[in-house]
This record gives sequence, structure tokens and C-alpha cells, in this order.
Amino acid sequence: MPLERLSLDGPRPWIMAHRGASDLAPENSLAAFDLAVQHGADLLETDIWLTADGEIVCHHDATLERMTGDPRRVGGMSLAQLEALQLKTAHGIAGERIPTLAALVEQTPPEVVIVAELKDPLFAHAGPLAGLLRVLGPRVATQRAGVIAEDLGLLRAVKRQAPELVAGHIAITRPYANTETELLGPYWPWLALDPRYVSRAHRRGQRVCPLDPDLHRRLPRYLAMDVDAVLTNDPRATRALIETLR
Repeated sequence: MPLERLSLDGPRPWIMAHRGASDLAPENSLAAFDLAVQHGADLLETDIWLTADGEIVCHHDATLERMTGDPRRVGGMSLAQLEALQLKTAHGIAGERIPTLAALVEQTPPEVVIVAELKDPLFAHAGPLAGLLRVLGPRVATQRAGVIAEDLGLLRAVKRQAPELVAGHIAITRPYANTETELLGPYWPWLALDPRYVSRAHRRGQRVCPLDPDLHRRLPRYLAMDVDAVLTNDPRATRALIETLR
């Protein structure tokens, strides 16, 4: 597997905006994604579910309680029902609603990569997966879109049906379970315990982006390890810190 897959023009580590610029706007909102692009993100990470009527929406939790106050499940509601809800205000940004993946694709510049975490197990099935590929469109062929998941079985099912789709494994409890996907997202303690994790992944042709809630504290270590990307809630602050460290 060549490292040229998902190769971006900018210097590494690339900046992946976690649910958009989620420290600055409601997570997984179009405002958060737009801010992330304005602040120099190379990749936008989002989470996707299917609605009751088969539309793909960007939302992290299975229910709407945390972000809207509505206790219902995303998969039990139609797109029209979801669009009637407002996301809770963050940092003075009000009026944001749960967007469709199609809306995110439409507003995102073609050079910025969209990375969709598969929250809904239904994406293992042919129909929902075909719908996802239609929404991502030409980005799949140009490797400006990909999918990630913690469920390795789900990823394998997706790759069997769509081998051209860049995929990544969120390696929280099983850091060495997968040599098949193009991307690895190991939980940060695995990198602390294994300084050669990244170099071995590179020899296999895999890109590495650590999952670290305290990214800035350990960023010097990640630069030394030559990670490919870093996941951040504030792309502008992270890029500024990288430039300072260099």
C-alpha cells in the first residue's frame, strides 16, 4: 500500500479539524466546518448517520439530547424533523442546524479532505454505502474524501464493496489489529508506549493521526515521531503552535 494514497500538498502534519472548528462553533455545524477551512484545516472530520428516510447527516451522538435537547434518536427521525431543530449555541453562534453530508460536500473546497466517521452500522449494507459514495462523488477518486470507524468489521465490509474508498481505523483498544486500511488513528497512550508505531505504519504504507484530547501538550513528541496528521478542535491555534515549535 503506497503512502501516496491520501497525499496532500501542504506540509505534514496535516491539520484535521475535529467536528470542524468545534472549540469555536457548534460541533458538526456548517459554521464550524467553514471556520475550520478559513483557519487552514487540511481535513475536516465529521460523524455521519442515516435518517429514517435515508438521508446522511453530520452528527456525533446516536441521540439529539446533548446538542439540541431533544431525546430522540437520529435514525428515528426524518430529515425534515431534524432540520426543524437548532443546535445549542456555542461561542455566540446561534441558528445552526444539523447539516446533511451533501451540504458539507457542497461548501467544502475541493482541495480540503472530508473524513467521515461511520457511526451508523447500516453503512455496511450496499444501499446506504452506495448513497454515501454518491454524495462524496468525485472526491472518492481524487482521494479528497474517506471514511473512518472504530468497528474494524464495518470498515472491512465497506472496503470489500468499495476498495477505492480511503479508510481509516480508530485504534483505541486494538492498536495492532489492522494492516489493511490506509489510515490509523491510535489512542495517544499507544504512541507513548511504542515510539516506533509511526515508523512501522509508514513502512506498511499507512498514515497515522493520533487521538489525543491534550494534543498541544504532546505535540513536540508527535512532530518528532513524524505523524501524518493531528486532530484538533482549533485548527488555527494548532497550526500556530506547530509553526512555533519548528
